[in-house]
Amino acid sequence: MMEQEEWAEEQQHFSYRQRLKAAVHYTVGCLCEEVALDKDMQFSKQTIAAISEVTFRQCENFAKDLEMFARHGKRSTINTEDVKLLARRSHSLLKYITEKNEDIAQLNLERKAKKKKKLEDENRSSVESAEAGVEESEN
Repeated sequence: MMEQEEWAEEQQHFSYRQRLKAAVHYTVGCLCEEVALDKDMQFSKQTIAAISEVTFRQCENFAKDLEMFARHGKRSTINTEDVKLLARRSHSLLKYITEKNEDIAQLNLERKAKKKKKLEDENRSSVESAEAGVEESEN
């Protein structure tokens, strides 16, 4: 019974991995098509397959590295600092990630400020309506 469950889980993992590989292959194919049109050139199917395989393996390495960075920091969650550490060798990518991280942080601050202001306005109006109700009952 246990062997069957393990086999089923293994098959599910294999199926999931194959779907991921297919998605990467499709995306690489689309990108190669774009480049081919832009640069007036062509990519062979073997070249697209090779780029897809290398991309998939690199993504696996990235995932393992990110997991190790978080584990080294005694965390179970990967954060933006881990991603920045992963991108440290590519200055343009690191710059891009840093900028996006700052943009997201700024948006979060703005959202928090709006939420806080909305809560304050709601509290103020509920206090005012309560005060108005007290005044009416006194008259």
